[in-house]
Amino acid sequence: MAVIEAQRVVTTRRAGPAVAAAGVSSFALLYAPQPVLPQLAADFHLDPGGASLAIGVPTAALAMAVLPLAALAEVAGRRRMIVWSVLVSALIGLALPLAPTFPVLVVMRAAQGVAVAGFAGVGAAYLADLVGASRLAGAVGVMIAGNSVGGMLGRLGAGFAAGPWGWRGGLLVVAGLSLLCSAYAARTLPAAPPVSRTRERARIGTALLAPFAVGALGVGAFVALYNAAGFRLAAPPLSLTPAVASLVFLSYALGTASSAAAGRLADRMGRRAALVTALAVTAAGSLLTVLDPLYAVVLGFAVLTAGFFAAHAVANAWVAAQAPPAARGRAAGIYTLCYYLGSGAGGTAGSAVYGHAGWSWLIVATSAGLLLAIVTVLVAGPRRRAVARAPRREYA
Repeated sequence: MAVIEAQRVVTTRRAGPAVAAAGVSSFALLYAPQPVLPQLAADFHLDPGGASLAIGVPTAALAMAVLPLAALAEVAGRRRMIVWSVLVSALIGLALPLAPTFPVLVVMRAAQGVAVAGFAGVGAAYLADLVGASRLAGAVGVMIAGNSVGGMLGRLGAGFAAGPWGWRGGLLVVAGLSLLCSAYAARTLPAAPPVSRTRERARIGTALLAPFAVGALGVGAFVALYNAAGFRLAAPPLSLTPAVASLVFLSYALGTASSAAAGRLADRMGRRAALVTALAVTAAGSLLTVLDPLYAVVLGFAVLTAGFFAAHAVANAWVAAQAPPAARGRAAGIYTLCYYLGSGAGGTAGSAVYGHAGWSWLIVATSAGLLLAIVTVLVAGPRRRAVARAPRREYA
């Protein structure tokens, strides 16, 4: 047992940077168009809701592909699926700047969303197979931290590069960064033990309803706010340039820290209390953005980003830890399906709300979604602490 535990420690340390690199690559690509949505709207003569399809369509495609790819990974291997995912999505990213029309761009983005689903749908299940239950919360936190770093770098890279080179140059810069990260992940990702197959189809209980709801409703509110952020920051009275407006995505640094620390939060409070707290913080941050001063808007995005990523990390680890081993891949796929359906639907609907009714009504809509997520956790979440206290070294 001591030898097996020592091997898992070494494997965990190797897997962390590799999975984080895969997350950086995937989520930099997925959300790179977000800061240049105003430029896409101007170039292709679109309103905010139409331009947001560059985000909504690939996330919806990801949601539809995640369960089939999770099932395929049971046969082909989860490591192989992750490697395929990060390499193909990066190559599609390199081709995106060549899109001659917006419909072509959207089709290419849909294909990219399918490719990203290979990592997004199996990452947590791969880590559960690799590191075991005792280190899972910390490992998933590292993965989510990589995802948030990727989202931040993709948005910042595209936003700053769009100044001198336009939105096409911005997307090309992000694709080049993602290709480097995906090559590193493909080379260093450890092999996981083979997935045990059984004829008995394990059931996924109702205890997972709470994290599924958090995935859908939480990310719907989060993406809706960030989709509209570029328009709000560029409009009077703030009137920021695209490069300066993209600095709001530095808030993702707080998301990186909060997701990495989310395992400790769940250990101390229990999953149910940790999720409610994180969602309440997200809602409080979004309310701050209603205020006009720039510092209030920036502070609001920082707070809501920290809260959301903590909630996402706890919910993701909850699914991977509580699902039966035979159903772990399926449960992770369902969580990812809920997450990206919420992202696509919430992001597109939120952009439409902002375009027709303004920022204040967008905050009303997203706050209602977050409140519904909190109620679901309180009603469907476990009534006792479900997470055993983990050694401190897991989070070092």
